[in-house]
Amino acid sequence: MTETTETSEVIACYTSLLPWWLVLLWGLLSLIIGIMFLTTPGITTLLLITFMGAYWLVGGFFTLCSLTVDKSNMGLKIFLAAVNIFAGMLILLYPLYSTVFILAFFAIFIGFWGCFIGAAHLYQAFTTKDAGNGVLGTISLIFGLIILIYPLSAAELIPLIVGVFAIATGIAAVIAAFQVKKISASPAHG
Repeated sequence: MTETTETSEVIACYTSLLPWWLVLLWGLLSLIIGIMFLTTPGITTLLLITFMGAYWLVGGFFTLCSLTVDKSNMGLKIFLAAVNIFAGMLILLYPLYSTVFILAFFAIFIGFWGCFIGAAHLYQAFTTKDAGNGVLGTISLIFGLIILIYPLSAAELIPLIVGVFAIATGIAAVIAAFQVKKISASPAHG
C-alpha cells in the first residue's frame, strides 16, 4: 500500500511539471521514431544526421547574429559559430559520409569508454579483492575492445539500439501519461 502511495505522490509531482497530454505526445513521438529506427535504420539515421547538420548551420548563424546584441565573449562566440557553420555545411554537403563518420566516431567513443570503465573496475577489483568488480571490469573491457576492433559493425547496430530504447521510452511515457491523467482527474488533485 505504501508503494502505491509513493508512486502516486511521484506522479502527482510530475503533474505540476508537465501536462498529461504533453507526456502522451512525447511518448507517441518516441514510439514513432523508435519504429522508424527499427524498420528503416539507414534512412532514419541519415535524416537525423542531416537535421543535425541543418540545426548546427542555423545555430552558427544565430550565434553570429547574437553578437549584434551582446558582444560579451566575442571570441568564443565567433569560434563556436565557425565550428557550427563548418560542421553543418560539411554534413549537408556530404550527408552519407557524415552519417557513417558520426556513427563510427560514436562507436569508437563507446569502445574507449568501455575500456576505461573496464580498467577502472579491474583496478577496483584488484585493490579491494572484489570479484564482482573483476567480472564487471572484464566484461566492460571485452565489450570495449570488440567495439574498437569492429567499429563499423558496432556503428551499424547503433540505430537499432536507439530504436529499441525509443520504443521502450515511448511505452513508458504513454503509460505515465495515463497515470498522470488519472491522478490529476481524481478529486484530491482536481
